[in-house]
Amino acid sequence: MLQIETVTDPAEWDRIVDGAGGHPLQLWGWGEVKATGPWRPVRLKAVAADGEVLGGAQVLVRRLPVPFRALSYVPRGPFVAPDGAGTADARTRVIDAVVAYCKREIGGVGVTIEPDWDVSTPIEASGLKRASNTILYPSTLILDLTKPEDELLAAAGKSTRYDIRKAARTGLEVRRVTSEAEVRDVIELYRVSAAHAGFPLHDDDYYLAIHREMGDASLLVAAFSEGKPCSFVWNVVSGATAFELYGGVDDAGRKLRANAPVKWHATRLAAEAGVRRYDMNGLLNDGISEFKKSFAQHTDELIGTFDVPFSPLFAVWDKALPTAKQVLRKIRR
Repeated sequence: MLQIETVTDPAEWDRIVDGAGGHPLQLWGWGEVKATGPWRPVRLKAVAADGEVLGGAQVLVRRLPVPFRALSYVPRGPFVAPDGAGTADARTRVIDAVVAYCKREIGGVGVTIEPDWDVSTPIEASGLKRASNTILYPSTLILDLTKPEDELLAAAGKSTRYDIRKAARTGLEVRRVTSEAEVRDVIELYRVSAAHAGFPLHDDDYYLAIHREMGDASLLVAAFSEGKPCSFVWNVVSGATAFELYGGVDDAGRKLRANAPVKWHATRLAAEAGVRRYDMNGLLNDGISEFKKSFAQHTDELIGTFDVPFSPLFAVWDKALPTAKQVLRKIRR
């Protein structure tokens, strides 16, 4: 079995994640964001006998009431070099090593993993079973940012292309947001958008933590009307992947049809930074998903969620307490 070593240096950890093609939810900063709440991040690298790092996992640990004790969760991980998914043998070895560490050092009811791998990826590991409750949605849309810009634009729907080109013609202000003052303005816009759509949000400090902890890996793009943001999309970005976290629009943004230009500009900034994939983070049967699908003529399916139970109590947690597991879904907002 591979040797598992904990990593406590942020720069070293992010080099490991990016070097292996890992997901932005595996970056150090995301663990720090989740640590502002009830999660404790543990960063694990899987090292071969010759010293090569084959992969790793940022494990989020949440304490649960007695008798459950704890749950370990790996958002969009583990990752395996190269390209995040590695070989079948390396995937098995990394998963087995991470699971063994979690069982030995953390305990509790079990560990849940959600690798950032295509549904066709073979996956085998001791005790692994498909989860009955997902946390991040496996159905999504991923743009290949290595394709030429005109090819990506041509794949978008007619109205989406029109909105993007109209914004360029009319000079709609669309740009990256980096100052904390403007981040606060975006958060206020998000509250307006959430109230309109009818879903709850974290407090402001949570979103500010994303801006502060993710640093350059926070890619927030907004359109502006009369000096204030009217539409936005917020990504976190690793060396390989841009991952949408949030988006919102107000009446002014809807009137300007700003959503498509904002998302398009985010894809362009990610591509310019050398990012290869733009993941729109989930497709449902709703208007937001229909808008996402207007950017391409395909959808993607990831491998989904897997559990490794450590205790017979896992079945109680999994089946008798489905509402308790819903707390994990807050990772999406």
